[in-house]
Amino acid sequence: MREVSAGGVVFRRREGQVEIQLIEDRFGKMTLAKGKMEPGETVEQTALREIEEETGVVGTIAAPLNIVAYQYENSQLGTINKEVHYFLVEAMEGSLQAQVEEIKGVAWYSPDEAWRLQSSSGYDNNDDVILLAYNRLGIKAGPASV
Repeated sequence: MREVSAGGVVFRRREGQVEIQLIEDRFGKMTLAKGKMEPGETVEQTALREIEEETGVVGTIAAPLNIVAYQYENSQLGTINKEVHYFLVEAMEGSLQAQVEEIKGVAWYSPDEAWRLQSSSGYDNNDDVILLAYNRLGIKAGPASV
């Protein structure tokens, strides 16, 4: 079975600085907002809807970043081939409000702090996605700066 999700690295510019949004999921891991595609949606629509639902922030897609593919086991459905489409998303409006049914919290971080949190308590498959976003934004952060 195949499952498609979408989400993104959400950023905003505040007082001349870029901030990166991270969520803390229900397992206590730092991650990016993402979720399953609904019938009739494009991956771009899914990414923006999921970001808004999970974090309260309305964004616009700045660029595609990456597609992460992996497998996981579902007790009823067996092996699931999951594909997650990630985008660089600029926050346009809204205020942070975690969707408590799905995540524990959401916050804005400096790029260095976001990378530190990702490195220490994030999912490894998000490393490349975040580094691609930083590259697109011209941010000098990541393994060399930590």
